[in-house]
Amino acid sequence: MNDLLHDLGRGTAGALVRHGVLARHTATWATAHASARALAQAAATIDPSSTGLYRGAPAVAFALHTAGHRAYRPALTDLDEKIAGLITARLSAAHHRMDARLPPRMREYDLIQGLTGLGAYLLSTGTRPRLLDDVLLYLVRLLQQPVTVHGHSLPGWWTLDGTTGEPDPDWPLGHGNFGLAHGVAGPVALLALAARAGHTVPGQHQALTAACDLFEKWLRPLPDGGQSWPETVTLSNWLAGPPATAQPGRPSWCYGTPGIARSLQLAALASAHPRARRRAEDALLSCVTDVRQLDRLQDATVCHGWAGLVLTTALVAADTDAANRLRAELPKLRHAFAARLAVTPVPGGVGLLTGADGTLLTIHTLNPTHRSETGWATCLLLTGKKENDRDYFRSR
Repeated sequence: MNDLLHDLGRGTAGALVRHGVLARHTATWATAHASARALAQAAATIDPSSTGLYRGAPAVAFALHTAGHRAYRPALTDLDEKIAGLITARLSAAHHRMDARLPPRMREYDLIQGLTGLGAYLLSTGTRPRLLDDVLLYLVRLLQQPVTVHGHSLPGWWTLDGTTGEPDPDWPLGHGNFGLAHGVAGPVALLALAARAGHTVPGQHQALTAACDLFEKWLRPLPDGGQSWPETVTLSNWLAGPPATAQPGRPSWCYGTPGIARSLQLAALASAHPRARRRAEDALLSCVTDVRQLDRLQDATVCHGWAGLVLTTALVAADTDAANRLRAELPKLRHAFAARLAVTPVPGGVGLLTGADGTLLTIHTLNPTHRSETGWATCLLLTGKKENDRDYFRSR
C-alpha cells in the first residue's frame, strides 16, 4: 500500500475530502475526480493490524462518501462491505480481550486507527446502523468495565502503550490519555454524537454521565487563571488523583483543551448535564483568551495548530446559548488566525490533519458569507451525520 495515498490525515484521501466539499459547493468536479482517480491507482488496504479511519480502505471510503458524487457509489459499496467485515473482526477481538480483563492497546479504540474512528465512519455513512450499535455497545463496555494493572483497578481505556501507541520503557505501566485523537475523549464524543443523531444503546446515557463526572473531576485551575486538563497521566498520577493546579498545554484539537472541551460539551448535551456543559464552555473560553496558550501554537494545521483550534471553537460556540461569551470571542479568534496565516504559510503537503487540505477546508468552512457544510468534521469527532447541513457560521 502507498501509505500517503490512502491516508486521510496526511495523504490524497484527505485531499479528496476537501476537493469533494468544494465541488459540492461550486458544482465543479474536475479536481475531485482527479483525486478519486489517484486513489484508485492502487487497492486500499484492509489489513486488520493497520487499517483505520485514517489509513487504508476506511480513509478512502470516508473521502468518497463525503464527496458524495454518484460516480463513486460502486467503489464505495465495495469498500463498505469490506470495512464491515473489518469492524466485525475488530469487535470480536476487543470483546475477547475484555473477557480476559486485559488492558487495550491504544490502536484498539482510538480515533485514528481504532474502533472509535471506524464508528465515526459508520455514523457518517449511515449504511449499517446495527453495526454502529455494536460499536457503541463496545465503547460503553470500554468506559464502564475496569481493567487491572499492577494490582490496581483502572478505567477500561487505560492502555499499556506509551504515548506513541507502542510499548515504551519510559511508560512501563502504560498511561491514561484524555485527548480526542487517541484518548478517552474520542469514545465519549462518538457516543454523544451518535446519541444526538438518534443512535442509542443500553448503558450509553450512564457512560456519558460518568464521562462528564470524569472530565469535571480532572479539569483543574491554572496557576494564573483559567482551567485545563492533563493530556496524559501516569499510574502514579492517576492514583494520586487530580492535582491542585494544572499547567497550560498546547491548545490543540488532538490532545489539548479544545478537543477535550468539545467532547465534554457533547456528552453534557447528550446526557442533559448543564453544569458540565458550562464547565466545558468556560474551559475553552479561558483557553482561547489566554495569550500564553495561544503562543504555543506553531503552525496552521488542524491536528495541533490554529485551524484545529478555530474550527473546534466555532463548533463549540454554535452549540452554546446565545449570550455565551465564546460567540463574542470567535470573531477575534478568526482574526488572530488570519493574522497568523499572513506570516505563517499554509502547511505544505496534503491531508486533513497535518497538510494544507485541512487548513484550507477549515478556512472554507468558517467563511461566514456562504452556507457551511460541516459533516466532513465527523472524522474529527466535532460533528455528526445529522449536522452535515447545519448553517453554523453564516450569521456569526
